[in-house]
Amino acid sequence: MTRKYFGTDGIRGKANVGVMTPEIAFRLGAAVTYQARQNGNHRPRIVIGKDTRRSGYLFESALTAGCSAMGGDVQVTGPLPTPAIAHLTHSMRADVGVVISASHNAYQDNGLKLFGPDGFKLPDAREEELEALMDSDVLQTKRATGQHIGMVERIDSAWGRYVQYVKSTFPDDLTLEGVRIVVDAAHGAAYMTAPAVFRELGATVYPLGVHPNGRNINADRGAMHPAACAKEVKRRKADIGFALDGDADRVIVIDEHGEEVNGDAIMALCATRMLRRRELRKRTLVTTVMSSLGLERALQREKGKLLRVGVGDRYVVEAMRKGGYSFGGEQSGHLVFLDHATTGDGLLGALQVLATLLREDGSLSQLTREVFEPVPQVLQSTTLPQRRPLDEMPSTSAAIGDAERDLGKDGRVLVRWSGTEPKLRVLVEGPQKRRITKLADQITAAAKAELG
Repeated sequence: MTRKYFGTDGIRGKANVGVMTPEIAFRLGAAVTYQARQNGNHRPRIVIGKDTRRSGYLFESALTAGCSAMGGDVQVTGPLPTPAIAHLTHSMRADVGVVISASHNAYQDNGLKLFGPDGFKLPDAREEELEALMDSDVLQTKRATGQHIGMVERIDSAWGRYVQYVKSTFPDDLTLEGVRIVVDAAHGAAYMTAPAVFRELGATVYPLGVHPNGRNINADRGAMHPAACAKEVKRRKADIGFALDGDADRVIVIDEHGEEVNGDAIMALCATRMLRRRELRKRTLVTTVMSSLGLERALQREKGKLLRVGVGDRYVVEAMRKGGYSFGGEQSGHLVFLDHATTGDGLLGALQVLATLLREDGSLSQLTREVFEPVPQVLQSTTLPQRRPLDEMPSTSAAIGDAERDLGKDGRVLVRWSGTEPKLRVLVEGPQKRRITKLADQITAAAKAELG
């Protein structure tokens, strides 16, 4: 189905234009409430949270109006991380959770993500039903009146509930007493919760990015700009740094020397230690096609396996649920511990990394160096005049085949189209940077010749 509103992770775009207008948010609120009404015989309950963008108020008001117009009772949390809304939707027995956030994007953008009553993101089929409802006449004819119009309540305790929940995932036999932590909240949704979690577990905390003004989310701070966190780790002589993105569902980790740690190295460390503790179900880590051979080889040394899926934490979670796996993530910083959470959670992931360091009694740089050996990787992205399936591009396919034969078992080639634009992404891994760069150049040149 061609989608009009939803992309790979909810609805997203420039705030107040295109698909991200208050009119569409109103219709989405009405549609999710109507859908919930069909699935039960009670008044629908909807939890709505947001990050710190100026336009968040605009969409919060529109969503709330749409939900209550269709007879739903709304619980508004204010600024909270995306995983907090996922957790609260389930723990408060709500029918739907809505997050108003454009994640790592600049403040001019915004987005709408949806969670079901189980705390997981809605499947494609549910989103397609919502799209049909949003453009139908049903929402005009089925509105509530009189006593059936929904109520709206602000949950002032929501952030405290989330802090307690995240803390409960940290092992009882460990403490952060004496640990010096820099945490950069990107002036985003975790500006209150992130420092509180680490402080309440005993750490000495040096916070950055905790003064949102509606326009500075992700600006020179957080996961998109980890250099600020790295600099503060050096200045404070801290043990570790965590840079969150705007909605705090992913985290970039900085070691004690102020060096950014590859996301694959973090997954390798967590997964191998889970293997040793027999906590990695089916001895398998789920990640995306972007993760490196270095991660795969780290798992193989511990007799573990790597399962790759399409790009996006949503697809990682879907594969984990379908296959019964316990840990997955993305190189970009999403860490999904399915025994504790239903989606990527930067704070929860940070605590799992800290627990590993405390159990091993070692530094992050030392432990990741022992477990993970990086493989040179080249990633090229080229915008072309049109999209065409790769199997209809014989010259490009031949170049890909030549590269795969050249590298053999020593490397990997991945060529894919962007999900939203005619941009071809070429990833080549192998033992020599010069060699893999040449192979990537040859594939890109073949594509340009065919479509240029």
